Amino acid sequence: MTLTGAPPEILPAREGGFGVYVHWPFCLAKCPYCDFNSHVRHAPPDQARFVAAFRREIAHMRALHGPAEADTVFFGGGTPSLMAPETVGSILEAIHDAWPIAADAEITLEANPTSVEAARFRGYRAAGVNRVSLGVQALDDGELKALGRMHSVAEALEAVAIARAAFERVSFDLIYARPRQTPESWAAELRRALAEGCEHLSLYQLTIEPGTAFEKLYSAGKLIVPDDDHARALWDVTQEITSAAGMPAYEISNHARAGAQARHNLVYWRYGTYAGIGPGAHGRLAAGADRLATFTERQPERWLEAVEAQGHGIVSEERLEPEIQADEMLLMGLRLAEGIDLDRHARLAGQGLDAARIDALAAEGLVVRTGQRLRVTASGFPVLNAVITELAR
Repeated sequence: MTLTGAPPEILPAREGGFGVYVHWPFCLAKCPYCDFNSHVRHAPPDQARFVAAFRREIAHMRALHGPAEADTVFFGGGTPSLMAPETVGSILEAIHDAWPIAADAEITLEANPTSVEAARFRGYRAAGVNRVSLGVQALDDGELKALGRMHSVAEALEAVAIARAAFERVSFDLIYARPRQTPESWAAELRRALAEGCEHLSLYQLTIEPGTAFEKLYSAGKLIVPDDDHARALWDVTQEITSAAGMPAYEISNHARAGAQARHNLVYWRYGTYAGIGPGAHGRLAAGADRLATFTERQPERWLEAVEAQGHGIVSEERLEPEIQADEMLLMGLRLAEGIDLDRHARLAGQGLDAARIDALAAEGLVVRTGQRLRVTASGFPVLNAVITELAR
């Protein structure tokens, strides 16, 4: 499908770019570590009805945000690869009708290995998707079972091969700092992942999230995760091996070859603007000189009914004060190896960050200031939250 016909009214590129996030909330099963807005249904959802609702909410967000060119589109979930390619194509057409999609836009779709089929992936490519992100999570069958995943290592690697045949840009996720995981076993698993030749890896430390099945097990003493020192050793192994392979961290949990960074996520981290479409989606829209925070109804059926009744599923809409924007920019931007622009932060906050606090953190080797850029060092990333807390005081 070729997306053409951009309307004449286009705003200049905004700082950080503009992206569109589309949330497909359905999964085949709920993973025990997952706190995302994902839902299991015995009967398949009515995709045509959801497409119509997505179209209406996209049009409403366009009215709030105004004209722009979409640099990126991201289909997240849930499991977006449970959508028919025709559904993806229809949603992309609706986005393009609202905000023309740039000719070189990054259009990503998340997929689970259990839902990967070669024909379906060719269909996504024909619909306009040019990047896929696979939820592999582990390269050990026993660990996959413990994580509640429905695929095997063999199925995961087959999915990677299918994805690489259909798309030039492929990423996959792994979870580490799992129970009983050693630096040696993680190093072997990570080297196996790097051997797949993908351009991007998302490597997340396992966290115990409220309301998950893992939290119940953890609270009952039935799930033991690595302590801080062990987790730090696993972190160090991660940085050493990925850097040696030419895939250093450009964000605290994301690694890429040169030029292969996830552009959609960079919109978030560089504090750009984005429309959040679908159940439970967050957005940061430009409303004139203001920034508007939106959040939609999480429960899919209630979201659907709300959109059909009023044209959108927004349950929270807030104009963010400049100091809140500055705090968000600090929180997101310092996750990046490139850091933040201090001048931009000062414009939002109405004042610069405390120079004495920057100097103190620099003396501890946790941050580096170069001109008007401030970035966190390799030593600072493992204690990033403490660094941000100190700077934001």
